[in-house]
Amino acid sequence: MNDNQLLRYSRQIMLPQCDMAGQQKLLTARVLIVGAGGLGSPAAMYLAAGGAGHITIYDNDEVDLSNLQRQIAHHTDDVGMDKVISTRNMLNQLNPNVQVAAVKQRLQGGQLDEEVKKADVILDCSDNFATRFAVNKACVAFRKPLVSGAAIRFEGQVSVFTPGISASPCYNCLYKNEGEEMQNCATNGVIAPITGIVGSIQALEAMKLIINTGETLTGRLLLIDGLTMNIKTMHFKKNPGCPTCGNL
Repeated sequence: MNDNQLLRYSRQIMLPQCDMAGQQKLLTARVLIVGAGGLGSPAAMYLAAGGAGHITIYDNDEVDLSNLQRQIAHHTDDVGMDKVISTRNMLNQLNPNVQVAAVKQRLQGGQLDEEVKKADVILDCSDNFATRFAVNKACVAFRKPLVSGAAIRFEGQVSVFTPGISASPCYNCLYKNEGEEMQNCATNGVIAPITGIVGSIQALEAMKLIINTGETLTGRLLLIDGLTMNIKTMHFKKNPGCPTCGNL
């Protein structure tokens, strides 16, 4: 690390759980973020600010005026721009030392496998079940840690899946491979800050995984009720009959 980096990350380096070694791990880490919306925006911004060296973002959408209420990586002048480009611009302003790869497409198939293989940690910030299950399947196949988040109305949830640990459940252990696709922000609404809370927690869990510190949300589902500020944790176990990870 040079003098500029030592100063920029000094508040993290002084933490014994991070220190110089942890910060160096962050600087060389490769993070894959699927989705550049309400969750992907704060997650990407905190990871870039914290020094995650390589960030790859996939999203196939463009910035809409209705996104600006919660998708804080985008600004009014970005309406009509590809979300990944708007996000990359924001991250470059936050921390020009971070290498950001922005890809406008839905991450799936062979491309999904290739990106998961290259990443140290994957953040699922998508808004549809098909993508969530596909990302989970790839993470299980290549033994890569997955930080999954969701937010709707005043509610949020976060969990971590670490297939490299034999006792870790996967996303499919928690949810059956089926879902109500209409359960999204466009049809149900969402209060702005809940996406920031969930995305920030995803960034925190990703950083903990990278620097190997603390206790992650592996085997736990963090549930946030923004209306009552009731935050609770639900424990769950690996499903031996899971069609994705049951035989592993």
